[in-house]
Amino acid sequence: MSNRKKNAAPPIRQSRKILLQCIAAVLAYSVAVFLLLWMAIAFCHQVIWQWENPLYRLLNFIEEYIPFFAIPVLLFGWLPITYHFISKILGELDEVARAAEQLAVPGEESISLSEDLVYVEKDLNRVREKALQNARAAKEAEQRKNDLVVYLAHDLKTPLTSVLGYLTLLRDEPQISEELREKYLGIALNKAERLEDLINEFFEITRFNLSEISLEYSQVNLTRLLEQLTFEFQPMLMAKALRCELEIEPDTFVRCDVDKIQRVFDNLLRNAVNYSFPGGTISIRCARKNDHLHIVFTNPGPTIPQEKLDRVFEQFYRLDSSRGTGSGGTGLGLAIAREIVQHHGGTIVARSSQDLVQFEVALPL
Repeated sequence: MSNRKKNAAPPIRQSRKILLQCIAAVLAYSVAVFLLLWMAIAFCHQVIWQWENPLYRLLNFIEEYIPFFAIPVLLFGWLPITYHFISKILGELDEVARAAEQLAVPGEESISLSEDLVYVEKDLNRVREKALQNARAAKEAEQRKNDLVVYLAHDLKTPLTSVLGYLTLLRDEPQISEELREKYLGIALNKAERLEDLINEFFEITRFNLSEISLEYSQVNLTRLLEQLTFEFQPMLMAKALRCELEIEPDTFVRCDVDKIQRVFDNLLRNAVNYSFPGGTISIRCARKNDHLHIVFTNPGPTIPQEKLDRVFEQFYRLDSSRGTGSGGTGLGLAIAREIVQHHGGTIVARSSQDLVQFEVALPL
């Protein structure tokens, strides 16, 4: 490959290189023809000829009308030279066309071109690899989505069966005690609420796939937004004996789409609550760094392996795919959060070590 790289030219310069080679070959041939003619004439002038000599008359005639003889000789050389280089260009175009056909249905076999087209070969193989990666990623995403639908369909049946069962008991047992009636109603209500959550997750999948994110910017008091968010999560925090510490300067403002950013923080805090060790402390800390505002969510929880950490922002990816949807969401929360943050011109990264999980959002000020 090193020799090929040494002899090859970048794709933009390849046509110019062939053109210059063609011009150089034509000029070299022309100079050679004129040089030979000059040498022949000089040689003939040094010889003493007799007028009666037929060769002398022929050479004299050629010298007198030399342009008429030189032009056919030049054309005789120019035509094959030009044909050679045009054939070379057309041959390379044919190679690229065949390689483009390979790109239409990319396979595992890499594209191979001639030495002069090694740069084009590298670019086409990069495109081929990207197409293969996209195809594999789409297939994996589709498989995860199908698996998720199976999970959801299975889990829809469970709360629905419970709701129907307890409502049937209430209908068929009119003499049931008030205490037992309240218990059955409470269970039926909890199962119905879980059923509503699962149905909302179905709608979430559809919205994420069919809608594009559009932003409506406004100046937002991020301090109040996060204070309100932590207050709304108090029931969920209390259920797992968790505490939430918020560290942010008073009246910190940022320009963003308030509904979308609130959704990002809601997803991150909900994720922290779901995967925290009971009795721990979740921290939310904000700090200005250069021209960005960094918001860091940290919670105590099982260390996430790096191979899983690299995929947490993928659509429909769940850290524990063997668990039912009752222990997690659709696998869209973090994917949607990344989309929203990136549309704001920011970044979101995940880290995990020593039983700590951290998500950091950076928004431009």
